[in-house]
Amino acid sequence: MENKKKVYPIDELATQIEALRKDGKRIVQCHGCFDLLHAGHLKHFETAKKEGDILVVTVTSDRFVNKGPGRPVFPHQIRAETLAALDLVDFVAVCDSPSAVHAIELLRPDVYVKGKNYADKCNDVTTNTFEEKQAVEQYGGRMFFTLETVFGSSSLLNQYFELYPREVQLFLEDFRKRYSAEDVLRALEGIRGLKVLVVGDAVVDEYHYVSPMGRTSKSNIVASRFLSDESFAGGIFACANHVAGFCDDVHLVTCLGLRDTKEGYIRQNLKSNVKTSFVYRSDCPTTVKRRYVDRLNLSKLFEVYFFEDAPMPDETEDQLVATLEKLLPEYDVVISLDYAHGFLSQRTINLIVERSKFLAVNTQTNAANIGYNPVVKYPRADYVCIDEPELRLATRDRFGAIEPLLTSVVEKLQSPKGVVTRGHNGCLVTEAGKGLTHIPVMSQKIVDTVGAGDAFLAITAPCVASGLPMELVGFIGNAVGAKAVTIVGNRESVEPIPLIQTIKAIMA
Repeated sequence: MENKKKVYPIDELATQIEALRKDGKRIVQCHGCFDLLHAGHLKHFETAKKEGDILVVTVTSDRFVNKGPGRPVFPHQIRAETLAALDLVDFVAVCDSPSAVHAIELLRPDVYVKGKNYADKCNDVTTNTFEEKQAVEQYGGRMFFTLETVFGSSSLLNQYFELYPREVQLFLEDFRKRYSAEDVLRALEGIRGLKVLVVGDAVVDEYHYVSPMGRTSKSNIVASRFLSDESFAGGIFACANHVAGFCDDVHLVTCLGLRDTKEGYIRQNLKSNVKTSFVYRSDCPTTVKRRYVDRLNLSKLFEVYFFEDAPMPDETEDQLVATLEKLLPEYDVVISLDYAHGFLSQRTINLIVERSKFLAVNTQTNAANIGYNPVVKYPRADYVCIDEPELRLATRDRFGAIEPLLTSVVEKLQSPKGVVTRGHNGCLVTEAGKGLTHIPVMSQKIVDTVGAGDAFLAITAPCVASGLPMELVGFIGNAVGAKAVTIVGNRESVEPIPLIQTIKAIMA
């Protein structure tokens, strides 16, 4: 059988398999990424083939491979064709789904085969194996686990393929001597019970996708054709959703504008374990940031703000202060995400500083507040997390070395721990008494950087509060960033399972 005759779209393959089943053939299915075909896979397929007559292998499509930066190494079409070259394999199909459940429902195999490492449910962070078992048994099939020696594609790729730049490879070689994947995963599980209060500016992000058509004939402007639009819960809402995947008890405090609150949309787009306390101001809408985006390459052409960034009316601020006075003592971690859009006055900041058990602070620079929102307006913090441009604005130093700038800011805020994120240069972390450590960036595929800093802050803040070493915090933060920059806007949150899969692959 030629390779091209083996690889089918999964819907077409289902028809072929049904015909073979009617002829009395027993169907066996294996499923996986198969990014690097190795001896372990061959033994796995040999054993699987003995369980029936026809061996079908379904391959996870590229967009659902959560193996970390640079993965998959080979696109799904190449992976499918490589599997089809094996005499053992009768048919191959690409499965465009996060698990094999859809493929099982279409193919209805008599036997669904997994490796022995999946027999222990503790090793399956996705719970996919349980769902796959239910699916195969629903159609009268059975689950079978092979007992052959396990080889890890991720460890082989990390060892023999240059998946990362040399700087990253050297860092990981050293980092793996001190930490295992299990250490990192235990650290993430250790923040689950922390109660987190997130306080900051409300933002609804809009992406209006357009196709630029060129300069108009009578004006020196570029005309664009409107294509489509979508909205995201951004700002403090995105921060709350990120942290809510890792901590069970999350409470959000922000201000909405009564002219157009967006409250229904916001509530629909918050996770179920995010409690809310809203105050309202009557002189403005809830902030909307509308970005016009070239659909071809996701580049932003320009943006429009619908907002009011003047200080809140006194009566609204009084309500906010009363709310915070009640909530602050109840929470282990307070995250202040400050966009300087009129929500966090110095009075409110001072209250948060005085009453928080553990305070993580981030100030962000945008077109409306350049030069007016330095992190040093906070008199104290337990954890400072800002990006390099914000750090330079806070220290009024455009060109100096970054290390002394971070040191000076954390000292000014009496903060024992701090991070400066530096885009493609990774991040720099500091911890009192332990100096500074550079963590290189691990993201290689960048779709959209909007919201990546919020994700970094949201997930590292409880990590710092739990007492993790800062080099481990920086590693986790960069892994979070690597996931966040593959998401358009705040369309999705960084979730525990994909992050854990990424970390396990990086640490293999």
